[in-house]
Amino acid sequence: MSFAEKIADINSAINGVVWGVPMIILILAVGLWLTGGSGLVQFRHFGYAMKNTLGKIFKQQKTTDKGAVTPFQAVTTALASTVGTGNIAGVAGAIAIGGPGAVFWMWISALVGMATKYAEVVLAIKYRERDSKGDWVGGPMYYIKNGLGNSWKWLAAVFCVLGALAAFGIGNIAQINSIVGCLDDLVLTFSANPDAVNVKTINLIFGVALAIILGFIIIGGIKRIAATTEKLVPFMAVIYIIGALIVVIAHIGDLGHVFGMIFKGAFGVDAVIGGGAGYVIMTAMKKGFARGIFSNEAGLGSAPMAHAAADTEGPVQQGVYGILEVFLDTIVICTLTALVILISGVAVPYGEGAGASLTTAGLATVFGAKAATVFMVIALSCFAFSTILGWSLYGARCVQFLFGSGAIRVYQILFLIVAVCGATMNLTLAWDISDTLNALMAIPNLIAVAALSPVVFKLTKEHFAQVKAGKE
Repeated sequence: MSFAEKIADINSAINGVVWGVPMIILILAVGLWLTGGSGLVQFRHFGYAMKNTLGKIFKQQKTTDKGAVTPFQAVTTALASTVGTGNIAGVAGAIAIGGPGAVFWMWISALVGMATKYAEVVLAIKYRERDSKGDWVGGPMYYIKNGLGNSWKWLAAVFCVLGALAAFGIGNIAQINSIVGCLDDLVLTFSANPDAVNVKTINLIFGVALAIILGFIIIGGIKRIAATTEKLVPFMAVIYIIGALIVVIAHIGDLGHVFGMIFKGAFGVDAVIGGGAGYVIMTAMKKGFARGIFSNEAGLGSAPMAHAAADTEGPVQQGVYGILEVFLDTIVICTLTALVILISGVAVPYGEGAGASLTTAGLATVFGAKAATVFMVIALSCFAFSTILGWSLYGARCVQFLFGSGAIRVYQILFLIVAVCGATMNLTLAWDISDTLNALMAIPNLIAVAALSPVVFKLTKEHFAQVKAGKE
């Protein structure tokens, strides 16, 4: 066995734990604790959250704080990393392995995850600080240091090491690979002579071009990233939602049947994936929970780093954007992907792996093969590109905490070099290791969120008491 194979085996064993049942239980347990302690904030105050987030999108937001971005820019930057290829390819894989019932458990993970993301954002605003340039910085490393005290600073450092490394893989290599793969499909689809196309050369050109565009944006820092995501995220979300809704409407007569499949599959009544009821339920739960958590990142500690830069009136005012974030990512976008697959009647290879091609096949039932391919290329490319932007910020914030602001530029240059390499190489092991590092980030974050939960509960109670009294 080669050294690389040994590393792959070790990583696979760790990954099976950190993305397995123990981690799912931990994230759900913390989420349920936060749900109860906050007074069911994501349910009781859902209307308030939507009114003060979605309801303000079309109102011009400005900031007088030179070291901050608008609340909407903060959430679009966070959404840039959460709404990614997992919303398309990941959902398809979850359905193929876990059956339609995985969708139900994905919803449950989102409902609980809303409280977790809310708490993360509240803490990010509560314990943020100014850096040497006067910009707001925050996130798990800061609420660990400033909330739990300097004796816990080592835990903040662990989070940052994991985050900085994971950004290279989960937020860079995997996404660049997805983009160039989509562009390759587009070139081959419309090429008069596909056999004559030199894919490696094209990928290098794509990689360099993408790195140049990324460099212009990320070297401009949080303000330029936020200004970009403010335009890109709504565009890509609306385009994808409209396309998916057209497919659902075209097959609207089967919608009731699809929801029946989802609920029956969730409890092992409709065992399309084979096996006994217990096996079916566990498989659906595991895949649904894992996909929901992986997609909306509630509990992983990544999004609070973006929200911490918001020019906001207080922690709870920005915290409700965390509820919106999970709602849009999982309840809306992931659900629409699932409906496109299930309602279109395409053959799902239950028990086997599946990806974006399954979603493309669902779209093709209405738009045709070529149009569906073009649509998917645009959607996946936008989703993946936005994810790179979000994770470039997260990695830079982690490095800044560890080594100071002077290390940011070095990290950004290295990030761009990795992007070019990621476009031209098959780095499966690097992606798998980064996937593991991404999950490991959740452990120090969840420890801090659970320990600081009384602060979240207190701020939540005080804020909504003021709202009730009309004194907000």
